[in-house]
Amino acid sequence: MNRTLTKIATALTAITALGVAAPAPAQAAESAYFEMTDITREHFIIRLTDPAKIQHARDLVNGETTDRPHVIGRILKRQVPYNPRWSYHYNPETVDFFDQAFEVCDATIPYVEDYLDEAGGAFLPGLVWCPWTSRLVREVPAP
Repeated sequence: MNRTLTKIATALTAITALGVAAPAPAQAAESAYFEMTDITREHFIIRLTDPAKIQHARDLVNGETTDRPHVIGRILKRQVPYNPRWSYHYNPETVDFFDQAFEVCDATIPYVEDYLDEAGGAFLPGLVWCPWTSRLVREVPAP
């Protein structure tokens, strides 16, 4: 029971941090792009701007770590040039990685697309998306 409470508290902390994190100071941040997939085998491109998160993503792709392999963050309901197939994308400033998360933010890539108009309510509250089967496949060149 105590272990379950610890997992719940950790997940809540991660989700809460997405909403209260202060924006990073303006600077010429490096961007890196990664291809993500899930159980549906669809592909989705994410953009990272935080150097530590970029390094973590590279370590995942290169097999140097298996820690926090899944992607979490807030989505924005609009298309971006680097991910043209989908009508939504992760807000790069909110992307992070996790081991376990609440079911309320779990959905596959195509399911989010199909129900995007409902996202932010009972479906993906706060627009936080954490596909449990997500994994990074490779780093891709900047568009």
